[in-house]
Amino acid sequence: MDIILWIIFGALIGWIASLIMKTDPEQGTLLNIVVGVVGAVVGGWLMNLFGAAGVTGFNLYSFVVALIGAIVLIAIVKMLRRA
Repeated sequence: MDIILWIIFGALIGWIASLIMKTDPEQGTLLNIVVGVVGAVVGGWLMNLFGAAGVTGFNLYSFVVALIGAIVLIAIVKMLRRA
């Protein structure tokens, strides 16, 4: 059951991040899931660098951490595509 929740969580995070970064037309559902899950890992890593907790479960704090990570991930990909 946890894997299904991670897929739903990742899809939601990836979709919102793609709307914020204006990459939604380029991304499909599968890429939204990947961006959301990888964004959660990146966000957790970034928060640990600053001494805060990473993703702690399915709550609002983890949602924000994962969203920040997904936005950072999309920004890095956009920079690499331009180079």
